[in-house]
Amino acid sequence: MARVTVEDCVLKIPNRFELVMLAAQRARELSVGAQLTVDRDNDKNPVVALREIADGTVDHEELGKGLIRGLQKQVEADEPVDEQTELLAVEEALSEAGDLASVLAGERADDDGEIDEESEEELGEGGAEPGIDSDQE
Repeated sequence: MARVTVEDCVLKIPNRFELVMLAAQRARELSVGAQLTVDRDNDKNPVVALREIADGTVDHEELGKGLIRGLQKQVEADEPVDEQTELLAVEEALSEAGDLASVLAGERADDDGEIDEESEEELGEGGAEPGIDSDQE
């Protein structure tokens, strides 16, 4: 029965790969309780799906869309980009860049080349660098 059904289906969907994918999708839909469009006649879901495709009682486009939705890992939502949202993002980026510029300018103003008292304490007693003996010349 299935061989004859496949030959009938190829007339409706010439690409055998697409036929297999669509029939498998329809068989999955039938297994979760979709309404039958042909008599079952004690056939399993894949054979019923092929018979439905051969008889043209299911929409190929809808099966294709359902197949794509089932295989998608990430669903993309088409959201219109609002100009105000875009402007706010640009303003935030510019304000962050301005804050960064002021922080960098403040560091440059403090960096005048002089050693602070705290820095001398960090270097150790006498201001000598670690690992260098002052006795050696």
